Amino acid sequence: MIGMREHLRFNMQIGKDKPFTIGNHKVECPFCDRSRLVDILEDRHPILYLKNKFPVLEDTYQTVLIETDTCETELSVYPREHLHAVVGFGVAKWLEMARSGEFASVVFYKNHGPNSGGSLRHPHMQIVGLNRVDYRNNVRDQDFQGLVIAAEDGVEFNLSTHPRMGFTEFNVLLRDLSRIDRMAEYIQVAAHYALHHFHATCTSYNLFFYEWGGGIAAKLIPRFIVGPLFVGFSIPQVTNRLDEIRETLQERYFREQE
Repeated sequence: MIGMREHLRFNMQIGKDKPFTIGNHKVECPFCDRSRLVDILEDRHPILYLKNKFPVLEDTYQTVLIETDTCETELSVYPREHLHAVVGFGVAKWLEMARSGEFASVVFYKNHGPNSGGSLRHPHMQIVGLNRVDYRNNVRDQDFQGLVIAAEDGVEFNLSTHPRMGFTEFNVLLRDLSRIDRMAEYIQVAAHYALHHFHATCTSYNLFFYEWGGGIAAKLIPRFIVGPLFVGFSIPQVTNRLDEIRETLQERYFREQE
């Protein structure tokens, strides 16, 4: 039922002990010294999958996917082969957990940058099994509708006309799992554009994955300070420059390839 909110409890006691490396260069990055990491679930060097050492969300099972052993890199600039490996591995682990039947739903997401809500700079994603909350109750078809930027058989890249939060959101819709590498490439384009060519200086984004419409949807949201209309009234706003942004993306990332 749309509009029904299900809350997760955040454990403040655990939260206060989490390390923060974003904007804090005095703190040693816990993901860089792999010899000290514990509860490793799978090692696909340089990708590492492990249990979250600081499970701040109660009534959940929290895992972390460390994307690389290089702290200062970022998804928007990964070489093509590594990009495919990271997204492919992450989606496989997410779907594996979702198919286990142990959880009401499983969320898969990435935080990057100081405005993203994340705490560690080192590139990573999170896969979290929710025991009682089904995120799909708060998702609608229109969340993934938009102006098409590029499309191929089984995969579409669009600019949201009905953003969940606003102002500008990018959607990648996958209907054929065999095209997951192309999905990863579209996600990378969205991240690169947000960080390097957005109309305003952008240092942060969130990336979310959803099981929806018989396939997989990914939504990348450039992050700034959240607007008060959304905070107070849950009213999202949409930019009046959608056509201009679409044209810029097509010109910069796709027409040069034709």
